[in-house]
Amino acid sequence: MVGSDASSPLSCPPATSPDRRVGVLLPLPLLGPYDYRVPSSLELRLGDYVEVPLGPRRLPGVVWSVGAGDLDFARLKSVVRRFDLPPMSEVSRRFIDWVANYTITPPGQVLRMAISVPAALEMPRQPTICRPTRAGLPAGFKMTPARLVVLEQATVGPARGVADLAAAAGCGPTVVRGLLDAGLLEVLRPAEASESSGLPGPNLSTLDFNRPGPVLSCAQEEAAVALRDRVVASKYAVTLLDGVTGSGKTEVYFEAVAACLAAGRQVVVLLPEISLSPQWLDRFTQRFAGCPGLWHSELTPAQRRRTWRAVANGALRIVVGARSALFLPYCDLGLIVVDEEHEQAFKQEEGVVYQARDMAVVRAWLGGIPIVLASATPSLESMVNVEGGRYALLRLPARHGGATMPVVKVIDLRLHKPEPRRWLAPPLRLALAETLDAGEQAMVFLNRRGYAPLTLCRNCGFRLQCPNCSAWLVDHRKAAR
Repeated sequence: MVGSDASSPLSCPPATSPDRRVGVLLPLPLLGPYDYRVPSSLELRLGDYVEVPLGPRRLPGVVWSVGAGDLDFARLKSVVRRFDLPPMSEVSRRFIDWVANYTITPPGQVLRMAISVPAALEMPRQPTICRPTRAGLPAGFKMTPARLVVLEQATVGPARGVADLAAAAGCGPTVVRGLLDAGLLEVLRPAEASESSGLPGPNLSTLDFNRPGPVLSCAQEEAAVALRDRVVASKYAVTLLDGVTGSGKTEVYFEAVAACLAAGRQVVVLLPEISLSPQWLDRFTQRFAGCPGLWHSELTPAQRRRTWRAVANGALRIVVGARSALFLPYCDLGLIVVDEEHEQAFKQEEGVVYQARDMAVVRAWLGGIPIVLASATPSLESMVNVEGGRYALLRLPARHGGATMPVVKVIDLRLHKPEPRRWLAPPLRLALAETLDAGEQAMVFLNRRGYAPLTLCRNCGFRLQCPNCSAWLVDHRKAAR
């Protein structure tokens, strides 16, 4: 899972060149970039996000290379514009190419996962926030009752947009716009509008990474120091954090997260399921007094747009999300954490087929950064890599705070045979009786009951089911019922 080193970054042709062309990769299932002409008014760099024509459409794309030059320059279409965003990093572009080669997928299809929110390429529209001015009434301007109500509403509450102000005054937006045209209302500057309206600023993650965490045990502290050292060294290293349930793995890798944030770099934490994020977020908020950026399929388009853009320009320092969060356009990624690395939910089986845990290791290798794989039951693949010396291993063998592991006993049914017409072994029946006598609860899992889980008629397909619900009835052959 290792490729050759990437070559040094290329430069686009200078403005004085008569044949200025670039290769633009589009988020479509295409095998490579298409050549486009660079207008004299544009200066492009590798990784720049641009808009280009493709047939009757205009599509976003990324400047991927210097043009191939296999088509006459006069026949090339021109780049329409460059989006006002930092260019996609060289590591991200190499990662997309690597994933495309490894999964035998067109690189444009992989790029589509990195530009999953095309609307985020556009500059966000600044809200039109209105407030009253001290200007006098213009000559010939008639002050109607509706206009008076709008001015009154604009004076007493917070600064609001045209639609909100019109709704508060019980009139249409044209009344508000008429007051703007007359100079009786003015539009706030963007910075003032953001402060007055309470809209979120560009930094979505204000965290206290210097805040002390909980007191760690000796084993936890030893593992945390090792992870912090890897973050400070800022070199590629894969560490498998193997800890029993309740051993405090999350608090240990939080120390590495704090070290990375203190260094001013970005962090991504991959979780297998969205359902795990609320509990994880509670612990994160307690540790860092703030919330990270979220990335998963249940976000609204506005949230996805805001998060994507904040990651691209570096305003968002830490992201926690599902496997697709790995393909966000990080400008300075310094640490990757894959929690519950053994989970099969990290495998994408539609579109681009990939295992997010393995691709996260590749992303760390390409970027020369550390990665932490955390699990209470590590996958066989990770354990083989540990035994082969490719991954480092940190163990947390005991639960934190003096909690003890449950006692597990295996009952050999050859030695403890159940009584006739019974299926529970005598030691198990005794343990259940003692538990119930103590007023406690017990749970028994059955992998199957009865002779057959359902019965179907071979002629008509009728199935035997409960008369009160749709549950299938189990056939118990010995009891004949």
